Amino acid sequence: MTRIVIIGGGPGGYEAALVAAQLGAEVTVVDRDGLGGSAVLTDCVPSKTLIATAEVMTGFDSSHGELGITLACDGSERAISVDLGKVNRRVKRLAIAQSHDITQSVTRAGVTVLRGRGRLGTGGQAADGSREVVVEAADGSTQSLRADAVLISTGAHPRELPDAAPDGERILTWTQVYDLDELPRELIVVGSGVTGAEFAGAYQALGSKVTLVSSRDRVLPGEDPDAAEVLEDVFRRRGMNVMGRTRAERVKRVGDRVEVTLGDGTVITGTHCLMAVGSIPNTADMGLEEAGVKLNDWGQVKVDRVSRTSAPGVYAAGDCTGVFMLASVAAMQGRIAMYHALGDAVQPLNLKTVSSNVFTDPEIATVGYTAADVSCGKMDAVEVKLPLRGNPRAKMQGIRDGFVKLFCRPGTGIVVGGVVVAPRASELIHSISLAVDNNLTVEQVASAFTVYPSLSGSTAEAARQLHIRKRAETDS
Repeated sequence: MTRIVIIGGGPGGYEAALVAAQLGAEVTVVDRDGLGGSAVLTDCVPSKTLIATAEVMTGFDSSHGELGITLACDGSERAISVDLGKVNRRVKRLAIAQSHDITQSVTRAGVTVLRGRGRLGTGGQAADGSREVVVEAADGSTQSLRADAVLISTGAHPRELPDAAPDGERILTWTQVYDLDELPRELIVVGSGVTGAEFAGAYQALGSKVTLVSSRDRVLPGEDPDAAEVLEDVFRRRGMNVMGRTRAERVKRVGDRVEVTLGDGTVITGTHCLMAVGSIPNTADMGLEEAGVKLNDWGQVKVDRVSRTSAPGVYAAGDCTGVFMLASVAAMQGRIAMYHALGDAVQPLNLKTVSSNVFTDPEIATVGYTAADVSCGKMDAVEVKLPLRGNPRAKMQGIRDGFVKLFCRPGTGIVVGGVVVAPRASELIHSISLAVDNNLTVEQVASAFTVYPSLSGSTAEAARQLHIRKRAETDS
């Protein structure tokens, strides 16, 4: 029986464990904090649960004005409010329950779970090709495991700046916000990537006065420019102070307030500051380089498309690789690693079929090739962008912001990418993901029935417009 040891119980680790057990391997997962990893305990599940509450608040605010819904109140500025302590208790309860469910699923599959910190042994690869994994328990005791294949799936943790050290009370990382009992009155969010934008939008909806500090020209610099423009406009319209091209140099606590000093010397103040300035892979002090596992300059494990590292018998998956920091990608990397290690049929990872979503309001979902790929010549494609304001269902729901954008090859009409900016864009992107993954043409997408009225009708309409445009360019 093949022996598999997995270090780290996040999506890459526990999904790999399930696959390996199903394929008949003897599987051990070494985990320090609880199965599910940061995705379940401190990141995806908690943040999206918080955002779900924020969505209800935003939905009510828009319904109150647009749809004619009223609620009797005592004359206060806002008819509804949030109990953040209660919200956060629910967030933690759901995260722990999800971790418990994962643990039960894994153990039912016959996987052994060891609580502790794992690292590769100093002995390197043995004559029989096996590897040593040393497990250090919380009480300091250690044990050694032999494995025919090892998967490193240790995730990442929030990056901290020397001049902005978190204290867990006023200066916070995204793992610490769930300890707050009261809503921050004035929240400064440093960092306008996905994490910063999601939390800034959520707390703005919950009732905080938010300032978003971005060192780049716009929020979400890694996303579609048109999508980022829509979101930034929505943020500003809802009262958020978005400060672009501004770098935070240091953050310090002054009593019950915080002071953020910007690059030009300007000092802004608030009651709380959330630092969202990236993450650091959990690869230090694990004996990786000593075992022949190559890391890049950021400490991320270098892997190929079947999750192999540079060391024989050692695979890696998830945020510690920096390939594409999504739970879905981590899970796929972990599964692929086990398929490869155990000799099963394997499809190498194809990042151009990965769908991703930014859980702001509106959401931003993408798949396949992007506008940046087209503009730099990486992909020759034709683009159509269809605003949602003309969609009948959007009109009924009072949706004014958002669009559907499709990219297709000019000759064949094969759909190679798409962007959706809309409420529940994470659901609407699936049809475009299917088109990209299966090399469907715009004609095929356009000819599929959609419900009337529906937001998904805009996807079919965009495909029809691409078909017409493609024909016109071919005829010319």
